[in-house]
Amino acid sequence: MQEKPENNPKATVSSELAETLLQEGWKKMDLHVHSSCSYDVPPAKAMHPAVLFEKAKAKGLDFVTFTDHDTVEAYDLLGWDKEGLVPGVEISIKDPENAGHTLHVNVFELDSEEFRELEAIANQEHDFKSFIRYLRAHDLPHIYNHPFWFAIGDRPNLRAVPELIKQFPVVEYNMQDLTEKNLITAALARKYGKGLAATTDSHTGGMGAVYTLAKGESFREYFENIKNGRSCIVVEGGARRHLTKELNAWVELVYSMDRNVRRETGFTTNVRTFDRLIGFFANEKIREFPRINSLAMSIFQNFSRSGLPAYMYMRSEKPLVSKIEKIVNLTA
Repeated sequence: MQEKPENNPKATVSSELAETLLQEGWKKMDLHVHSSCSYDVPPAKAMHPAVLFEKAKAKGLDFVTFTDHDTVEAYDLLGWDKEGLVPGVEISIKDPENAGHTLHVNVFELDSEEFRELEAIANQEHDFKSFIRYLRAHDLPHIYNHPFWFAIGDRPNLRAVPELIKQFPVVEYNMQDLTEKNLITAALARKYGKGLAATTDSHTGGMGAVYTLAKGESFREYFENIKNGRSCIVVEGGARRHLTKELNAWVELVYSMDRNVRRETGFTTNVRTFDRLIGFFANEKIREFPRINSLAMSIFQNFSRSGLPAYMYMRSEKPLVSKIEKIVNLTA
């Protein structure tokens, strides 16, 4: 029988035990979800925050958040005080002195003024220490997202990551990233006494496929329990399976969109090879010929469902995993 999380802090539990905990009053949340308000999400109707909010509630999520990239537009659309909705945002900050690479930080329970002030610190001051001081002074719950994911073009400062983790109350187990990276993150969370939250980081409406469980009648109580290790994560399925589902959902969204909308907006899966394939198979010229378009869509869907794109991406990240393991061992 699997041990209950009260006796095993930061435990990974099965979906069966998770159901038992939910019946005992534990709360369920996916703390990293994107809507059509994010620049890198296809602006399809299915990705509108109102549609996703109803979908999240139907999936049994007790608290719902949208952590779009550097924007709180979702809450202007939905309302900042909607019951069950937790205002959130994913803020990018690059501090050449204290980190060197771009960090992504999820911030919760902020208002529009606090968002503007945080954006100014991130984009004008580029000062990570000031950013963290602001979060603490305003008592804003926050998470260090995917510590070992790095933006295209960045030069990762791997030695800085363990030190950065020390500055956060909670770090993320992100299902869009490699399992090896997540396990290293989880080990560092245990070492430094940090909370661990499992998220989908979904850009296609797949929120809740993995989640974090903790007690709490309010989001604040729920987050405090995660912060203090009184929580558990449900991450069944593996990174390749989740990434394959996410990429396949991208294909469905892109093909469902109106051609004019697609032409006027830019978005990315952040997997360059897959983006190029989408650009080829979803070419506007191909759409002028329904039969060819249908065949191209079918070919690309089958290719995506095969899991090969996910495998190619994961394989390309393996050399970085080896480097991370060496650095973490040096700094352990």
